[in-house]
Amino acid sequence: MAEPVLELSHLNKAFGALKATDDVSLTLVPGEIHALIGPNGAGKTTLMAQISGKYAPDSGSIRFRGQDITRLSVAQRARLGLGRSFQISSLIPEYSARRNVMLALQARQSHPYRFLMPVRHDRSLTGPATEILTRVGLEGRASVPSAELSHGERRLLEIAVALALNPVCFLLDEPMAGMGTEGVGTLVTFLKALKEQAPILLVEHDMDAVFRLADRITVLVYGRIIASGSVDDIRNDPEVRRAYLGDEVDT
Repeated sequence: MAEPVLELSHLNKAFGALKATDDVSLTLVPGEIHALIGPNGAGKTTLMAQISGKYAPDSGSIRFRGQDITRLSVAQRARLGLGRSFQISSLIPEYSARRNVMLALQARQSHPYRFLMPVRHDRSLTGPATEILTRVGLEGRASVPSAELSHGERRLLEIAVALALNPVCFLLDEPMAGMGTEGVGTLVTFLKALKEQAPILLVEHDMDAVFRLADRITVLVYGRIIASGSVDDIRNDPEVRRAYLGDEVDT
């Protein structure tokens, strides 16, 4: 297996008596989608928050491209190429889809006075922003305020904003949430292609989408990994079936 882009080693995180992350170790390697699944309250979002830098683990380490990033801030991790799409939208509602992406492109540029410059008509930003929106299928909605986009379109715009930061890997937290069948199908196709640009650590409850997408799956229950392996390994693991999948994998 290739050298990991992201490596978690023995992470632990507690909130009082609640152990949200319990000795979690996993890797993300180039060219893969590694899905993180588990029942509500399993600790998936808390784990993603530790990877992104929102929460600091109580113990353990996080390495990104060989560098220890355990104590780096969210912004520092983003600058290194760790891209995250959030479960709850972080878009600016009154800004158009294009302008949301342009702001992310602007943030990637290092000029100290860049944020003092108007972005709306900056051709160095409008062209790349339009290209990114085309990649995710939103070119026809570029001028629409994000507040007026459908739920599925906002999820795609979140990914477009993450793409604008040119990440080395993606952290996607329930990107299918609230989507209809057609939207899920479109996003599955897009993510299959996206992983070739940068690997994806994916938290998702839609098990059909997970089984269609994932190269590896890790199962969390009460903050602890109970299984990790291929789709077939997870489908057929009796402990996983008892704890989480149940009849969802019956044929």
